[in-house]
Amino acid sequence: MRKAMLASTIVLGLAAAAYAQDTASTAHRSSGSADLTFVLDAAKGGMAEVELGRLAADKASSDDVKKFGQRMVTDHSKANDELKTLAQSKNITLPTAIDAKDKATHDRLGKLSGAAFDRAYMAHMVTDHRKDVNEFKKESTAGKDPDVKSWASKTLPTLEEHLKMAQDTDKAVGTSGVKSKK
Repeated sequence: MRKAMLASTIVLGLAAAAYAQDTASTAHRSSGSADLTFVLDAAKGGMAEVELGRLAADKASSDDVKKFGQRMVTDHSKANDELKTLAQSKNITLPTAIDAKDKATHDRLGKLSGAAFDRAYMAHMVTDHRKDVNEFKKESTAGKDPDVKSWASKTLPTLEEHLKMAQDTDKAVGTSGVKSKK
């Protein structure tokens, strides 16, 4: 009887230790998965910014919107390259094409022209950059992976500048040549 109690105590002790280790491992994976999710989302968003920027540089009727689109291509291409290098060092495989939601946005905008394109593109850029700034702020303060956190912190000021530019350009194209309906 005593041997049975000793054996069950050892088994329970081992089970408790295994459970504690598994819980710690899961907690580590979940904190790491938030960083991984951020990296994957940033990669998808960055690719979409480049594609939509190219579209704007080609289709926009406003010089300001064309310049903004080209700036998106330049800045997000650079950030995408930096993210690729970071991802490779972490053995993270990044997506290679924009996702279905961003493809639908690209297709919707691609059907527009003139001032309608300018307004729709800039409205999307304001909304998208607000979301991006919030996500990058969160990662730069709450991220667990120091390298990902650092990249988010380094990229954040550029995104904040993009948001300001998008808001200013959106105001300019939202009112230029359009009479308000009262």
